[in-house]
Amino acid sequence: MFNYNILIVDDVVENIQVAMNILKEDDYNFSFARSGKEALNLLKDICFDIVLLDIMMPEMDGYEVAQKMQSNPKLSNIPIIFLTAKSDIDSMTKGFEVGGLDYIVKPFHANELLARVKTHLELHRAKEVLKRYNLSLETKMKIEKKRIYSELEQNQKDMIYVLTELVESVSDETGKHIKRVAELSKLLAHYHKSISDEDVNVIYHASPMHDIGKMAIPQEILLKEGALTQEEFEIMKTHTSKAHEYLKIANRRIMKAADIIAYQHHEKWDGTGYPQGLKGEAIHIFGRIVALADVFDAITHKRVYKDAWSIEKAIKYILEHSGTQFDPYLVEIFEANIDEIISISEM
Repeated sequence: MFNYNILIVDDVVENIQVAMNILKEDDYNFSFARSGKEALNLLKDICFDIVLLDIMMPEMDGYEVAQKMQSNPKLSNIPIIFLTAKSDIDSMTKGFEVGGLDYIVKPFHANELLARVKTHLELHRAKEVLKRYNLSLETKMKIEKKRIYSELEQNQKDMIYVLTELVESVSDETGKHIKRVAELSKLLAHYHKSISDEDVNVIYHASPMHDIGKMAIPQEILLKEGALTQEEFEIMKTHTSKAHEYLKIANRRIMKAADIIAYQHHEKWDGTGYPQGLKGEAIHIFGRIVALADVFDAITHKRVYKDAWSIEKAIKYILEHSGTQFDPYLVEIFEANIDEIISISEM
């Protein structure tokens, strides 16, 4: 037997005693109130499983008590059985309208009261158990969803690591370049006023894929010492669209960001970049960030086709190309945090 708490509300003490004498057979816990106000005060302090409520009471009748219970989220789920001498159909109808679940007319049979109270208590307890179960299930589902999402995200990161290893193996780019571009991109994103911490993390993990398309470029072009011919350069430029062909079907957050970055990191603010000739903010912010990070790191480090520039010369180049090659706001961030930029460049 559950330890149910029952509140009996009636302004006549004898009526309360009759109900208690009948229901005590089932060993319930009883409280009673002789007015609507007193009942509402008890309901604030004690958790009741059911309320047996008279209608005809002075100052505040049973209808008003029921309405106040229904308007209070903490009380609205408590079952109400009207226990009253009012037997007309209008009174019964109103009782159900204000939130009553049952309506028993005095004088009543003991077995009738016992059966109805027991039924509503069991229904109420079943609803509460189901509610807790659903909340527990919902919590478990949220935890499981978070775990699966975390695993999927880690799988994306692992895949990116493997693919960037492949890029290193077929081109002149090193793991240090990829790492520095990721750190530079993260720094620029971190100081950007419109980028969330979540997207800072996404850019950091997706940016190593910026040159994944170079896997499709012939080795003799990738590793050529000296300047490329115009024809070779046109082939080299296809690494952006090749990457898009590989990644465009991706629907996971980091891989989608990698697609954007790989496809757009050679676009220029003034629209003279490739492969789409996008201009200004038509270039995704991820692409604009990695464009600056990639260029700065590329010109400050030696490649098979060129020597490294000095830090001073590289900084000057970035500043001079604000508003043409690079997003002016990103160049402002670059200049304002130059010490951190240099520190990353020396990794």
